[in-house]
Amino acid sequence: MMRKTLSRLLVAVSFSALIPFYTASALTQGPLHAEPDHKNTIVEIMESLKLGHYKQMAVDDALSSKLLDKYLEDLDPSRSYLYASDVDSFQHYRTQLDDDLLNGDLTAAYEIFNTYQARNRERLTYALDLLENGFAFDFDRDETLEADRSESPWMLDRAAMDDLWRKRIKSALLSLKLADKTVDEAKEILIKRYKNQLNRTEQVNNEDVFQSYANALTSQYDPHTQYFSPRRSENFQINMSLSLEGIGAVLQSEDEFTKIVRLVPAGPAEKTGQLKASDLILGVGQGDEGEIEDVVGWRLDDVVQKIRGPKDSVVRLQVRSSDAEDAPLRTIRIIRNKVKLEEQSAQKRILELDYQDQTVKLGVIEIPTFYIDFAALQRGEKDYKSTTRDVEKLITELKQEGIHGLIIDLRDNGGGSLREANELVGLFINRGPTVQIRDQEGYIRVLGDRNPKIAYSGPMAVMVNRLSASASEIFAGAMQDYQRAIVIGGQTFGKGTVQTLQPLQHGQLKLTNAKFYRISGDSTQHKGVIPDISFPTLYDHEEIGESALDGALVWDKVPKQPHGAFIGASSFLKPLVQRHQERISTNPDFQFMQEQVFELEKRREKNLISLREETLKRERTESEAWQLESENRRRAKKGLKPISKLSELEDELEKDAQGRPINPQSEAMLEESGRILMDMVVFTQKFTAARQ
Repeated sequence: MMRKTLSRLLVAVSFSALIPFYTASALTQGPLHAEPDHKNTIVEIMESLKLGHYKQMAVDDALSSKLLDKYLEDLDPSRSYLYASDVDSFQHYRTQLDDDLLNGDLTAAYEIFNTYQARNRERLTYALDLLENGFAFDFDRDETLEADRSESPWMLDRAAMDDLWRKRIKSALLSLKLADKTVDEAKEILIKRYKNQLNRTEQVNNEDVFQSYANALTSQYDPHTQYFSPRRSENFQINMSLSLEGIGAVLQSEDEFTKIVRLVPAGPAEKTGQLKASDLILGVGQGDEGEIEDVVGWRLDDVVQKIRGPKDSVVRLQVRSSDAEDAPLRTIRIIRNKVKLEEQSAQKRILELDYQDQTVKLGVIEIPTFYIDFAALQRGEKDYKSTTRDVEKLITELKQEGIHGLIIDLRDNGGGSLREANELVGLFINRGPTVQIRDQEGYIRVLGDRNPKIAYSGPMAVMVNRLSASASEIFAGAMQDYQRAIVIGGQTFGKGTVQTLQPLQHGQLKLTNAKFYRISGDSTQHKGVIPDISFPTLYDHEEIGESALDGALVWDKVPKQPHGAFIGASSFLKPLVQRHQERISTNPDFQFMQEQVFELEKRREKNLISLREETLKRERTESEAWQLESENRRRAKKGLKPISKLSELEDELEKDAQGRPINPQSEAMLEESGRILMDMVVFTQKFTAARQ
């Protein structure tokens, strides 16, 4: 699997350009060095971390050692630039960096970076030399390349490094050849790629190095604490305005790639039904006919500028799944647009199921995000828009339609307003605590519902998955703790921390200063919410989720808050699970999902990429054939006609009210959640009768 770099820089739906590792500047002359502002700022950052961060850390030799390793990892995550001798020469800093930080001494940071920069130029020059001077790559030679070198030894000498880079270039050429490029066309693409990267090495300035080192430091506290330079701070504020057209995605830089972190609900990218979190963007094309421009190694803000554009215009993304280094390339057509607020609002539908020879009607409310129109609220408008107000209206309408139960669908809900998560809990309980917040000084604040009004008192289920985060975890956790609803799906993201922006004399600091805890006392951090009944998931927990981030704060507990509890799933969970397992054992969609999970796990375990063209071609052909066979097995069991190629699936998928393709497996999970909910109704009635 691909090594994660945790200098994570997110670009939200506006695709307003944030500045990641590099910034455009005048050509750098000579070695880079710290400026007076940088020396003062690192001391100020150290003081802010000491006084304001949730995690109290000693500034000692242990921190120094971890900082050195992290800085080297951020600079060279694939261990493909620096030599073992370079790394050895930095070891005298291993117990010195803590003292340097307190004194504002950044000598080590710039010395290490300047060495890396020299090696970077050396490697890119070597790559161009091979490609431009007629080196004959042997595509029949049986050899392999490590997909993940994050734990491999540093290279000992020039010959070993040259051989590694020859293999890297050969792998890139093969990937392009299998995407229907000739060898000459593939070489031309790579020459442009490496020349572009070489030019960018000359655009790195002193501020860029400081940002990189400061964020290697802040990541020792947790991955959500970050330093923003003055320019990056300005772009961060623009980004939060969500005012420009894009495709509706959150991006980050990872190694030399641009990675999709999250798709914005109801955004243009999500509506294609062809992109997912963790996909890598390798190229961008304008319009339906524009040439796909290779963007590997580009700055994140430059990639964003290519993706952004006028409303209703077309952009084409060349992407590759991160599940395997040798995964085939795909080209996705997207029509740019603003993400409309009304399309992100809670939506309802009726799900009709055959259950025990009867037709039951279940209300489904999908909540893509926890939103509130603060501006309208502050203006005193009575009908301001919010998640809770919208859901309450939808519940009223669903009750009028005579529903037998309610499903709250929080899959892919990345969070949002804490206030709304708290108030939404209040729609389903009488009174009581909902969430606990502990600050860096240990003070615990308890939020709760004081309004006895209940919008819905019937049977409930809450659906979650790995992309359900933050506010959605607070709601799901409270419903589980009160046993008000059965929680179904996948383990949630696990982000249980709170950040605040703190101004500095030079830039600003995003600082983690608190943690969320459930009323049971359990943290939502790291572990997230564990469903009562779990479904198969294609999300790789080593790629997606808080536990996938280096340095994530640990899971822990605080005292439990007294609260009431309903008769819930814990009273009869074993028979619920048994019925569920009996159903899915013969369900074609669940069998299909389980097959996909096993196949993906096999692919993720593979760390060697074949560099023999026939072998690689055969592996891809076999993989595509397996996917087609698996899909046709599912279709045969459901009485559907077989397909001859996977692309035919896109034409037959129905669209929902927001124009998003309806995924058959997603619908299967929803229907099974409905049957689990009805099982719970039956068992609750039996349980209640037995107690009377």
